[in-house]
Amino acid sequence: MTNSLSENPAHDIHDIIDVQTTDCCIVGGGPAGAVLALLLARQGIPVMLLEAHKDFDRDFRGDTIHPSVMEIMAELGLSDRLLALPHSKIRQLRIQTAEDSVTLADFSHLKTNYPYITMLPQVKFLEFITQEAQKYPSFQLVMGANVQELIMQDGVVAGVRYRGGGGWHEIRAKLTVGADGRHSKLRQLGGFESVETSPPMDVLWFRLPRQPEDAEGGMGRIAKGHILVMLDRGEEWQIAYVIPKGGYQQLRTAGLEELKKSVVEVVPELGARISNLHDWSQVAFLSVESSRVKRWYRPGLLLIGDAAHVMSPVGGVGINYAIQDAVIAANALAKPLKNQNLQLKDLAKVQNQRELPTRIIQAFQTFIQKQIFARILTSDQTFQPPAFLRLPILRDFPARLIGLGVFPVHVEV
Repeated sequence: MTNSLSENPAHDIHDIIDVQTTDCCIVGGGPAGAVLALLLARQGIPVMLLEAHKDFDRDFRGDTIHPSVMEIMAELGLSDRLLALPHSKIRQLRIQTAEDSVTLADFSHLKTNYPYITMLPQVKFLEFITQEAQKYPSFQLVMGANVQELIMQDGVVAGVRYRGGGGWHEIRAKLTVGADGRHSKLRQLGGFESVETSPPMDVLWFRLPRQPEDAEGGMGRIAKGHILVMLDRGEEWQIAYVIPKGGYQQLRTAGLEELKKSVVEVVPELGARISNLHDWSQVAFLSVESSRVKRWYRPGLLLIGDAAHVMSPVGGVGINYAIQDAVIAANALAKPLKNQNLQLKDLAKVQNQRELPTRIIQAFQTFIQKQIFARILTSDQTFQPPAFLRLPILRDFPARLIGLGVFPVHVEV
């Protein structure tokens, strides 16, 4: 590919199998893209959702649906049906050390009809949302659509070209939305500049069996130099093993047995189950990043979700902030798209409303990472939980920030 922002494509134009037009082309079938597509389709706006993979089933994606998103689902009349799907609930997040146990967040105190984190496989959530969207004739979903180029006309993004179904396809659109995640192709093609931080950690994800007598919910286990988070997934524990930034190769060199040994040192009761972890293929490595683009839009193109702001896994807020982005985008853009008068100022509204909450939650994540996680990972001293976690007046702040977000977001279209 030569210049993806050129009006002259890098391939022969005769390679194009078909050309379609739509009002809004959304690239990326994750939570942000799927919810935005549903909201626009409900308004009768022609929308095409392009997903690079042939299904939604990817391991260790964000599966935590917070009260803020459940409130959005309720406004759409979907909450009861969503909760009819198999799921589990986390009402508290606790930290346990060798000497003490402290509640990090208690969601049961929140003023909401959904005072818990809903643990629902993301594949099920995305299937649910896209099936709902397919009830509207203005919605179209294309799986296996690997977007490679932006179409430019007089400096304005006018759609995309993608590979799939045996060749090149072209989508002409009044608005293109990049909702294609932390490794966003559209962020790259659009030449967006990012502001990055340097989280001091990476994460290994894996699963182990959960016994009926195990405690419910989510908990963090801390030992000297080690952090392990356990999320209740019904019959399984989804486990996040936090390691120092750049320490993965050293761990791989030491071998799987060394990893299993260190896990049991942190959570001794997993000793009888750790044998279920018998190959590195069961372990997913997440290089923790945190960044945001300086400007979320350019003429004809808007970024939302992780494409606009890559979130750390701290607090599991990524999926929820992405969906809030989608709601604000729909609120701001539905009327201009309907009236065929979309302007740059309409795209700017999305960033204007979403940038401050994003910066606040990223600052909170950075504080937790540097002041708590980094100290634990680099120290052989016994961890002492921060005093504010024991003060009732401050104790509810993490639950409020994680569960409901900085500002409430409501569906207006």
